[in-house]
Amino acid sequence: VQLQASGGGLVQAGGSLRLSCAASGRSFSRHAMGWFRQAPGKEREFVCGVSWTGQSTFYVQSVRGRFTISRDNAKNTVDLQMNNLKPEDTAVYYCSLQGRRFSTIETEGDKYDYWGQGTLVTVSS
Repeated sequence: VQLQASGGGLVQAGGSLRLSCAASGRSFSRHAMGWFRQAPGKEREFVCGVSWTGQSTFYVQSVRGRFTISRDNAKNTVDLQMNNLKPEDTAVYYCSLQGRRFSTIETEGDKYDYWGQGTLVTVSS
């Protein structure tokens, strides 16, 4: 499986961005997906995830109510709509695919076997 993330950029605080992740590979629809981010000088952190069916989602508290993750299994894509962005959201964002099929959403990075190349989101104050 290969993941290609896109959609990052520079936005003012309070603005919105939509990230997209395109996946290749036949088994995409059987795996939960996640978005992680890594800010300068900080460790990578889980942001949100979506189940393999798309029916369940999970968000860390800091983005809850502002970010929305969704997936389209017919198109092999997962998107992240980010609204009301804050300077602390500045980071490189990575989409990732969990290793186990048909599993629940995991928040630990070592549960994810495939990673996109990352896309930079910069939020100015």
